[in-house]
Amino acid sequence: MAISGQGDMAGSVSGGCVEGAVVLEALEALSAGEFKVLEYGISDGDAFAVGLACGGTIRVLLEPVGAVLSEPLLAELVAARAARQPMAYCVNCETGANALHAHGYDERMRLDRSGFEPDGVTFVSVHNPKLRLIIVGAVHIAQALVPMAELAGFDVYLIDPRGSFGSIERFPNHQIIEDWPDQALRDLQLEARSALVLLTHDPKLDDPALQVGLASNAYYIGALGSTRTHHTRVERFLSLGFSQAQIGRIHGPVGLPIGAATPAEIAASILAQIIATLRLL
Repeated sequence: MAISGQGDMAGSVSGGCVEGAVVLEALEALSAGEFKVLEYGISDGDAFAVGLACGGTIRVLLEPVGAVLSEPLLAELVAARAARQPMAYCVNCETGANALHAHGYDERMRLDRSGFEPDGVTFVSVHNPKLRLIIVGAVHIAQALVPMAELAGFDVYLIDPRGSFGSIERFPNHQIIEDWPDQALRDLQLEARSALVLLTHDPKLDDPALQVGLASNAYYIGALGSTRTHHTRVERFLSLGFSQAQIGRIHGPVGLPIGAATPAEIAASILAQIIATLRLL
């Protein structure tokens, strides 16, 4: 959450519970040029006054930019985010000492989990690259999945070399990558923050894309098709030399088994499975 000297704010620290109280404290911290750690708990007499009626405890670190959080360090963090480089911002909540680390917090980075280290003093704020969803196949399911995933915070890339499928009428607010899927995926460079979904239902398009996906460390790979279709797919990839462990990374049939019938319902089941794979590891 960012707060200006005039009290303007962007972002949130609690979804609205304690923002009012935090803004007042932040203005004081800006004036003093010193960091400050706030703590609000439901056992406190002021809990209801600050809006923490839902229970629990929240700790908030205030860091004046320039006086505590240096502008060069902030610029380095911004540059890392632009380059899709994971970064951990670490703060000693007793001394205010802070630093950026590209390594050393692999488990936190994998789980997207900021928090205190076992010492109870060092707070680690995880700054991961934005999640990406790469969809192969501009089909009806994609028409629902693209806006759903964008609302969930994903950068979405839609690939289909078939011009009639990726027309502006079908996807008026999204640019289609009209290239063969395997080449497009190589250009996009799948990494650990990427999810890949194959929706063409055509082995000529899906299989080359799957080969690129299985050679990457994308955290999720899903492919449309029935159980019988997926069994046939497994046989094809075994014959290509892929191992059972590699093929086991493919979610097929794609999506959570919620009985989805319509394209929009199938899209919802796919997005839910993508999120569950990331968050419930």
